[in-house]
Amino acid sequence: MSRAVAASPSPRPSVEVLPDDAHNRELIANVHPQGWENPKPNGRYNLVVIGGGTAGLVSAMGAAGLGARVALIERHLLGGDCLNYGCVPSKALIRAARAVFDAREVSSFGGKTPEPISVDFAGAMARMRRLRADIAHHDSAKRFTDSGIDVFLGDAKFVSREEVEVAGARLRFARAVIATGARAATLPLPGLAEAGFLTNETVFSLTVLPKRLAVIGAGPIGCELAQAFRRFGSQVTILSVDARVLPREDPDAANVLQAQLALEGIELVLGAKLTRVAGDLESKKISFDRGRGPEELTTDAILVGVGRAPNVEGLGLEAAGVSFDRAGVKVDDRLRTANPRIYAAGDICSPYKFTHAADAMARVVLQNALFMGRKKASSLIIPWSTYCDPEIAHVGLYEQEAKERGLSVKTFTVQLEDVDRAVLDGETKGFARLHVDERNGRILGATVVARHAGEMIGEVCLAMTEGLSAGSLSKTIHPYPTQAEVWKRLGDGYARTRLKPWIKRLFERYFGWRR
Repeated sequence: MSRAVAASPSPRPSVEVLPDDAHNRELIANVHPQGWENPKPNGRYNLVVIGGGTAGLVSAMGAAGLGARVALIERHLLGGDCLNYGCVPSKALIRAARAVFDAREVSSFGGKTPEPISVDFAGAMARMRRLRADIAHHDSAKRFTDSGIDVFLGDAKFVSREEVEVAGARLRFARAVIATGARAATLPLPGLAEAGFLTNETVFSLTVLPKRLAVIGAGPIGCELAQAFRRFGSQVTILSVDARVLPREDPDAANVLQAQLALEGIELVLGAKLTRVAGDLESKKISFDRGRGPEELTTDAILVGVGRAPNVEGLGLEAAGVSFDRAGVKVDDRLRTANPRIYAAGDICSPYKFTHAADAMARVVLQNALFMGRKKASSLIIPWSTYCDPEIAHVGLYEQEAKERGLSVKTFTVQLEDVDRAVLDGETKGFARLHVDERNGRILGATVVARHAGEMIGEVCLAMTEGLSAGSLSKTIHPYPTQAEVWKRLGDGYARTRLKPWIKRLFERYFGWRR
């Protein structure tokens, strides 16, 4: 099989990731090696994968592992957003910021530290870059070529319903997967482009902490990074047209986080219409109106986090017979496009723009594209988590959604202040909530607000995936004390509703007879 090879190392890579340091050069050496030579097309491929993010990498590696002839095309950095601009760098930064916050709070646990706590922002960013480079080998070009995959670096473009072109070479395929993902959405705000702004694709290049940071958008990305930068020492303001943070989340959960952000000194400018931006790289003024008349905010840097836009441009989708719109590539429930030879997975076609959702969708594609499977994307149980402090994790339906679908829903809530381990940890700001179908006990959805909510939600995901009832949570034994015991408490709450008054009366007669 034809293999790609890397040319001799060069002191500067052709693809730039700032800052240009040893960590980022190691990253690039893995995910877009200097002087990479594309292989010659190897006949007709069983599967051609366009896009080297999570959905593309899982599709390619899974197909190759099953013995298929696979080509993988990436125009920029293998690993996609998750490795380079999303999950990996953001969580490394959030963890560092949490360490700073915990150091400031150590006196409440009986510890003593010098006052004030000093922060090495450049050191925290260097740590992030080092860890990202350490992880990059999982997504490296070498790993995929060693697995028998032909890796092509360059822009892909469909030239027919069964051919794609990259760097002057044409690749024929029996099946193809579009996994080109999404990018940070732009904001058509007058003066913003001229003044300059950051997105999740550029904020991780910073080496100096902005003294003042304005975050436009109160969704997960905005809230996560706002809290992290505030903990490092920036004066942070969140501006949003929405009346509260995380507007799509359970209102009670969002309110817990909103109170925490305010407590940490983040200014919240909510329900505001932004009108324009003026300034330059040094200082910027944001004009807005939240019903009190015109107001202005002066800041040193602006971070825009207002959603994601699908990468559909330049792919030649019309030539391939693939339908698309502003939301991305259109697919059916089996992830087929209008061209039955071509499938799509990940952010390019899904409202669930999460790494784990892209992974799950890629597995659906493998079954359906390679084995004429009938797996449906709608059958996937997809949780999500916002990694603020406390975290907010959710899976399934919210109560209002369940009611709108005509379901008879019963909601159970346990506050963390009633969970022993949360009390001992000093982490009582939060709760767990379970939505249950009253008719059969089926779990419809769940929300948890806790410091490690993302770790805790998996138990309910498993129960929902396996079709278990809420009563199964009551039967599950947890080690004591853990915060995850909250699920058993919720299961017990459901079980008590099964004890109808007439059954209780029978028990009372029985125990009266047994005395």
